[in-house]
Amino acid sequence: MDPEQIAQELADAHELLSQASMARLAYNGLDGRPRVIPIGIFWTGDEIVMSTAATAPKVEALSARPEVALTIDAGDSPGSAKTLSVRGVVHLTIVDGVVPEYLAAARKNFDAEYAAEFERNCRAMYDQMARIAVEPQWARFYDFGAGRLPHFLAELAKKSS
Repeated sequence: MDPEQIAQELADAHELLSQASMARLAYNGLDGRPRVIPIGIFWTGDEIVMSTAATAPKVEALSARPEVALTIDAGDSPGSAKTLSVRGVVHLTIVDGVVPEYLAAARKNFDAEYAAEFERNCRAMYDQMARIAVEPQWARFYDFGAGRLPHFLAELAKKSS
């Protein structure tokens, strides 16, 4: 997928990316076996950023095998279902203190008082964090209510009508 196509898919998914607080991240562990985990996200406009403790097992696994996939979903009915699937490469950075996007995500989802308490607790807990930034190399946005379906489903729907 070329960079312009990726940029268009991400632009089309802007609302979903801006509102989403969680994704499912798929990666390979050090044992070579696949993992899928729920993880908090923050969209910077260029990267999907996740954070974890610098000592988390996924940090070593992602350092060894940075290729990942993730999905972000919204909606609880066929008419409101939206999803973004991304494949890419992780860029890991160990940050002293707390990853700024981790706190930005909290401010997006919590009221001001709770976000301030969350930040104080995080700063007390983390000497270092891992900033996990996904560089998208492939992306596809689906909006089922608007008829933006995976190609194979659109073909099946066309045949049945």
